[in-house]
Amino acid sequence: MESGRATPSRDMLLRLAEHLGVPLRERNTWLLAAGYAPVFEERKLDSPALHEARQAIEVLLKSTEPFPALVVDRGWNLVAANAALQPLMSLVADSALLQPPINVMRLSLHPGGLASRVANLPEWRGHLLDRLFRQVNLTNDRTLLPLLEELRSYPSAESDAAPQTDHGSIFVPFQLRTDQGLLSFFSTTTVFGTAVDITLAELTLESFFPANPETAAALRALPG
Repeated sequence: MESGRATPSRDMLLRLAEHLGVPLRERNTWLLAAGYAPVFEERKLDSPALHEARQAIEVLLKSTEPFPALVVDRGWNLVAANAALQPLMSLVADSALLQPPINVMRLSLHPGGLASRVANLPEWRGHLLDRLFRQVNLTNDRTLLPLLEELRSYPSAESDAAPQTDHGSIFVPFQLRTDQGLLSFFSTTTVFGTAVDITLAELTLESFFPANPETAAALRALPG
C-alpha cells in the first residue's frame, strides 16, 4: 500500500485510521482519496438524532456548577456553557468579542478580552498556544492556522506577570483578577469517547475547578 502497488480496502483504511487515532473528519478524506464514500456523518447539534448527546452535555455542564464549564467546537467557538461562566464573561471589556460566534481562545488572549485580567498571562498564553499548535498538527486542520497566527500576534507583557504559584508541576493554573479577588483554576477536558458523528467527535467540554479553597469559596458566594 505504501509503495502504491496495492490498493487498500475500505475496511483496511478504517482499521489503519482507528489505530493511528485519525480524526473522523480526516478519515472521510482518506476514504474519498481512495475512491470510497465517506462513512461518518456530520449532523447539526440540534438534530433529533443527537438529542441524547445534547442532554448529556446539559447534565455535565450543570453538574459542575457553581464552577464554570463550557463546550467548544473544533474551531474553539462557544457552543454551550453553564450559568457559572457568565460572571467571568462579564469581565470582557470589548463587547465585540461577545458577538456570536464567540471564540474562547480569542476571548482569553485578546487585549480587550480577559488577557488584562489574567494574572499569569505569559504562562497561560504559552499553554493555550501550545495546545492549539498541537491540535493543528494532530488533526491537520489548516483552517485553525489563521487563528493560531492571530493569537501569536497579541501582546504578552512579561513584566506584568504575577509570581507563579508552585503547583508541583501538576497543572498550569488559570489565574484571574476579579472583584472577588484573585481566582485560580485548573481545567479538565471531556470528550465523547465513542463518537461516530463528526460533530460530536469534535466537541470538547472544558471545566474549570478551584485550585485553592479561596477560589471555591468565592465562586460559591456568587449570586445565583
